Amino acid sequence: MLLIDIGNTRIKWAYIDADHWLAEGAAKINDGLSLKQAFANLPKPNKILISNVAGAEAAQQVREACAAWNCPVEFMSACAAQCGVQNNYEHPEKLGSDRWATLIAAWHHERAACLVVSCGTATTIDALSGKGEFLGGLILPGIDMMQRSLTTGTAQLEMNEKNRAGLDLQKFPRNTTDAIFSGAIQATTGAILRQYELLGVPDARCLLSGGAADSVQPYLTLPLLRVENLVLRGLQIMERES
Repeated sequence: MLLIDIGNTRIKWAYIDADHWLAEGAAKINDGLSLKQAFANLPKPNKILISNVAGAEAAQQVREACAAWNCPVEFMSACAAQCGVQNNYEHPEKLGSDRWATLIAAWHHERAACLVVSCGTATTIDALSGKGEFLGGLILPGIDMMQRSLTTGTAQLEMNEKNRAGLDLQKFPRNTTDAIFSGAIQATTGAILRQYELLGVPDARCLLSGGAADSVQPYLTLPLLRVENLVLRGLQIMERES
């Protein structure tokens, strides 16, 4: 079976047989050629499961990359309850498929109350109760998006792109580059810590994932576990328990 996570900037995939991950990879969202080349080296899957939050064009790109196999393709979506998780979103079907799959994977990993944080183009901070109830969550701009929104939307603010990769959080920044980076980190970690407080479960863990998690993890002071590929793992569980 082939699992595919179409995100806003990357397409991640895993080829599995039962519970065994045989191959995995990623491509940029508009790099259909790389995706086709990667899939050309895989055996024909018996089914393809997809989470897509990037829209119709990205979905079509993935369909084309998979077309040679001529096998069933299913786009997953959120629902009211699945795999032991109760969806308390006001309109359950409107919860992003990536968040839903992530919550299912997190619940099966913890079987306890936890905070589920995914750091990517956007940062999502979702809460699960000890009964597997999705209580709700936040969506923030991701670390990079926060910084770029300031530098592109404010004429007087500029980031020093050359030095950006080596930045560290400054308590009281004294230049614009540090001020923007530290502001983005403080806003993100502050939101995570606040939601953790609101969850109100002593010793509950925060599951952290996503491409920007490295920027956030050093500044979080709470019980923390790094778990990658939660969307793909959630898709795997959905299929296994369907």
